[in-house]
Amino acid sequence: MLGIGKKFPEFKLKATVSTDIKTAFTDIANSTYKGKWLVVFFHPKDFTFVCPTEIKGFGDLNGKFKDRDAQILNASTDTEFVHLAWRQSHADLKNLPFPMLTDVKRELSSALGIIDENEGVAQRATYIVDPDGIIRFVYVTDLSVGRNPNEVLRVLDGLQTDELCPCNWEKGKDTIKV
Repeated sequence: MLGIGKKFPEFKLKATVSTDIKTAFTDIANSTYKGKWLVVFFHPKDFTFVCPTEIKGFGDLNGKFKDRDAQILNASTDTEFVHLAWRQSHADLKNLPFPMLTDVKRELSSALGIIDENEGVAQRATYIVDPDGIIRFVYVTDLSVGRNPNEVLRVLDGLQTDELCPCNWEKGKDTIKV
């Protein structure tokens, strides 16, 4: 698995960005959000049960991530048409404020080393990538356990301080001065 300090792989993927078939799809690459922090989180499969709770959780915090100059990108190995159908049919996903990337060829997931050996889908992995394209945080949970978007936001806050942050540090609290 590609980890901390490594360059996030180059990618150009189809993305579902709305529920209107006329405007639903676009291409997104690393360069689309040049100079921004990226929060890229993968979910195993559309039309499942844990995944929409996480996607909604990140959607609810989208404004806070944007306030920190971070762009959220969601990805799975499903096609853009499956993403569209899911967004159109699931109330919590209809107004999703960030793109859903399709990694149907599994190129990005494979480059990151997050293809689940048993299921053949992307693992439940989250990456924070700095504006220089360097991976600064990796968070992977079992396929059966959802992640905590608030923790991802807390870590982003810590990374953006460029300081040492103690256990359970939160934005606005003291960092460690050496």
